Amino acid sequence: MMDQQTRHILSLSGGKDSTALAIYLRDRIPELEYVFCDTEKELPETYAYLEKLEAFLNRPIVRLKREGQGFDDLLAARNGFLPSGQMRWCTQYLKIEPFERYVGDDRAYMYIGIRADENRQGYISTKPNLIPKYPFREDGIDKAGVMRILEESGLGLPDYYRWRSRSGCFFCFFQQRQEWVGLLENHPDLYEQAQSYEKIDERTGVRYTWSARESLAELRRPERIAEIKAEAERRAANQSLVKLRLVDLFADDEDDGCLICHL
Repeated sequence: MMDQQTRHILSLSGGKDSTALAIYLRDRIPELEYVFCDTEKELPETYAYLEKLEAFLNRPIVRLKREGQGFDDLLAARNGFLPSGQMRWCTQYLKIEPFERYVGDDRAYMYIGIRADENRQGYISTKPNLIPKYPFREDGIDKAGVMRILEESGLGLPDYYRWRSRSGCFFCFFQQRQEWVGLLENHPDLYEQAQSYEKIDERTGVRYTWSARESLAELRRPERIAEIKAEAERRAANQSLVKLRLVDLFADDEDDGCLICHL
């Protein structure tokens, strides 16, 4: 019996785990609210996948956005200082704050797509009125179970899994180099936008780049792309997989990143 005084909310990322959880809970919790924190910098494949999910659920997915300031405004206020793994201001202002504003002070269960085969907690709000719930962990559903839910629903995986391991902004700083190459090859216009955010002060040498090791201008050189692809092939060979999908190649990286963005 559900507590009628408590809201039930699932924040979707556009990734496989939160999508599978939405499918799993659709008939179990009819009053479940589905939300998506839209940075307006997501991949086209993410938006398309959410539309497919919305049709399957036959329920609206509420799009949450930061009021007044988008990414570009926040970046300008920080004098071009890009977000990073150490300074994740994009997650704080474009994901967490809109979600917490949507919930307000209501008591709410927050459903999180952590699987039974994972050893992590996911995003947990510091607000005392938000109570985390882990249905997959409680019901023993692992990665194979998630894949089965997606296949049986007919949704499958989002198209970006052909070249990228997770959801999130097209310029996510947690992308690996082969994923940046994938962005360049699949969405050259978005790669150009991501590159346009990078700044290098020739006088001081200060670099505002998505990766500390190299800029996107350096990464896109044909010889560098060839090196990155060769390294990806070596990794695949070392894992001794005959048919390796990107979603498997990056499996060890699932614990990285901002979980509210990637689950």
